[in-house]
Amino acid sequence: MKLEGKRVTVTGGAGFLGSFVVERLRAKGAEVYVPLIEEYDLTRLEDLRRMYETGRPELVIHLAAKVGGIGANLVNQATFFYENLMMGVQLLHEGHLRKVEKVVAVATICAYPKFAKIPFREEDLWEGYPEETNAPYGLAKKMLLVQSQVYRQQYGFNSCVLFPVNLYGPRDNFHLESSHVIPAMIRKCVAARERGEETVTLWGDGTPTREFLYVEDAAEGIVAAAERYDSSDPVNLGNGVELSIRDLAAEIARATGFTGRFAWDASKPNGQPRRCLDVSRARERFGFVARTSFADGLRRTVEWYLAHRAEADR
Repeated sequence: MKLEGKRVTVTGGAGFLGSFVVERLRAKGAEVYVPLIEEYDLTRLEDLRRMYETGRPELVIHLAAKVGGIGANLVNQATFFYENLMMGVQLLHEGHLRKVEKVVAVATICAYPKFAKIPFREEDLWEGYPEETNAPYGLAKKMLLVQSQVYRQQYGFNSCVLFPVNLYGPRDNFHLESSHVIPAMIRKCVAARERGEETVTLWGDGTPTREFLYVEDAAEGIVAAAERYDSSDPVNLGNGVELSIRDLAAEIARATGFTGRFAWDASKPNGQPRRCLDVSRARERFGFVARTSFADGLRRTVEWYLAHRAEADR
């Protein structure tokens, strides 16, 4: 798909990942429409239809999600399930009815089984139940894949579904009640350093592992799939590098200048034991390879946070 001159609607385009996707699309000459959350409730069919009528898209990139870290997932499981499911199923169906050329939908690494084999391979997505704290969210997003596959089979509708690993980078959500692990740790370490505190308390025991993808790399992968991938086979987006939460905390301490110690609150959940992706399919199918090292990405993230604290801490 040649993006120059294409009418593209990006749900979630004003958000963390979406803002970078929109910038990359516009740089390629696409005409981008971003439905704002203040104007559209995409769980409501009438609002979704109005979005399609206003944007008149030839391509839809679906990034909108109700999402948060472990704490937010624990207290909002029904909300996360319902809102993500309703957004996705109606968006794809309306896209089919309106004969949109293509939909690129972004799912979540949380869709994988809790004890998936390492590295996570796309063919293992159905080998077990997701980790309990975020299973409702992960399963709601996983339905994007089911719908993409059956709509392609029955209607010939062109869509694809991507499964990015944990994202981080500038413009992330740093609110302690809803943020993911990297921005939460950055905020806690910066605050402790400034107050002269010697201890930062973190959830879990630090043993789980995660893989992290820099947000601009993720945006590049999504746009590459829009241009060059026409299949409903699921595709992982990541860099294939596994990092323990304890090692992550040490990296963030160095990047923020925090010289104290971490206290691990083992009464809090760890989440999924391990996460690390097989990223070969994205490379083979549409040429995506993550380019940003974790050290560089973390440095840019901390620099952005320090420069935008008044905004980020709200």
